[in-house]
Amino acid sequence: MSQLTVAEALQLPAFQRAEPVVVAGEDGLTRPIRWAHATEQSDVVPLLRPGDLVLTMGTGLPDDSDEDGWRRFAADLAEAESSGLVVELGRRWSDAVPPALVTACREQSVPLVVLTHETRFAALTQAIGERVVDVQLDELVEAQRVHETFTELSFAQAGPADILDAVCRLTGGPVVLENAEHRPLDFLTGTAPSAGFLDNWQARSSRVTIARRTGWDERLGWLVTRLGSDDRDWGRLVIASPQRPSQRLVAVAERAAAALALHRLHDRDRDNVVRRVHLELVQGLRSAPDAPGLLDRCEVAGFPTRRRRFLGLVARPPLASRVQDAGEVVSAFVRAAHGLRVPVLVCEVDREARVLLSVPATSDPDAAADRIAARVQALTPLVVAAGRPSDSLDGIDTSLLEAGQVADAVPASDDASPVVHRLADLHVRGLLALLGDDERIRVFAERELRVLREADAGPVGRGSLLPALRALLDHPASKTDAAASLHLSRAAFYDRLAKIERVLGMGLDDPEVRLSLHLALLADDLSRSRS
Repeated sequence: MSQLTVAEALQLPAFQRAEPVVVAGEDGLTRPIRWAHATEQSDVVPLLRPGDLVLTMGTGLPDDSDEDGWRRFAADLAEAESSGLVVELGRRWSDAVPPALVTACREQSVPLVVLTHETRFAALTQAIGERVVDVQLDELVEAQRVHETFTELSFAQAGPADILDAVCRLTGGPVVLENAEHRPLDFLTGTAPSAGFLDNWQARSSRVTIARRTGWDERLGWLVTRLGSDDRDWGRLVIASPQRPSQRLVAVAERAAAALALHRLHDRDRDNVVRRVHLELVQGLRSAPDAPGLLDRCEVAGFPTRRRRFLGLVARPPLASRVQDAGEVVSAFVRAAHGLRVPVLVCEVDREARVLLSVPATSDPDAAADRIAARVQALTPLVVAAGRPSDSLDGIDTSLLEAGQVADAVPASDDASPVVHRLADLHVRGLLALLGDDERIRVFAERELRVLREADAGPVGRGSLLPALRALLDHPASKTDAAASLHLSRAAFYDRLAKIERVLGMGLDDPEVRLSLHLALLADDLSRSRS
């Protein structure tokens, strides 16, 4: 039950018998009523509290023609934050209240209601009081319900899904849990309409700012509660609230935020232990898979090793994105794998996530990797690379090593498609990634590119030759497109190609020359990315 408003009070039987008529301040009829106060004094400010509805017969109010007096009276009502003024006809005015009073209330947006039949103010006060007490009692009952709900969740160390489900049951939803980058982490629709609620979410949410921990955005109809400390928010809880939220709804949001924060603390403690164990197990499986007790520890950690196939993954943010917390990526993989019931070991090494999958010997580990990666990438942009599957423990180290090499070989301009990158997707880059830091590759690349680098460092190239060569090799079918990628005219681009040929002493139309230079550039790119 919501707070009693002026409009609702006028529908009570006690008021209806007096046949009320609203003559001014119609826009204020939604104001909540805290109590009713009868008075015949014109100096009302000391008598009233915010939300009091004033009942009067007008005997002590200003003269009908005293416009200044009526303005002061209406201004006092507004200053006291009165919910409205109710005037009974009969004692002082028989047909209508003074026009000056109507004008003054309209100017101050104070609801002015005229009772056209005499009634007992005591009956009106009693009706309002009973209704207000009923509302307050309902609020106390609801507050107790909210308290018990979230206390039970806290004792049970409930996770975000259970907490959001409780919010939906208490509010009708929809409700969204988002991270610090305004990406939805979880969403429940509840019973309220939710069509379009998540449309263009990140852009809309990033424009919503709140001054305090909890605030209401009237334009979007969102009640927003920050999660985390004042100096380090880790996310926000958003509840649909088309109307100004009640105290109960605010309490639900803030208790839910507290429950989520408590879960995060518990989860962080568990995560620290789990991540340490997973790191030790991954390192053990890579270096000494036959070490005594290692396989038993894997079984205890929920990672079966008998009659299984294994696949190593490496996940890192794309180069074009800003730095992400690798710990959050690790947690995302753990949740995704748990949701799909795929046993994994996940750890953080060199600020990237390394994942080891275990699937039955008859299953396809690549398919499992694709499903897990798709779930994680739906939440945050990531480059996920895979090595080749292994049918034995001895191949785990190779699979993880290859996954890292594939991740190094993914072009910086790649749009993170396919979901999981593999050696077969990278062609020549994949071959060079397999060769890794082989000194012969480094020497080859340096020999092929040295004269062009020297020319670029001097007056001949002035830093323009290697970019022109790269553009030519990146657009082998069209020199026009190659020139456009450098924002050059065709004539200027041809001039640079002629300089490259003079420096190299050979023509760029020779397929073998182009292949050699292309391999050198790719090897140089991979070497720089590994550095």
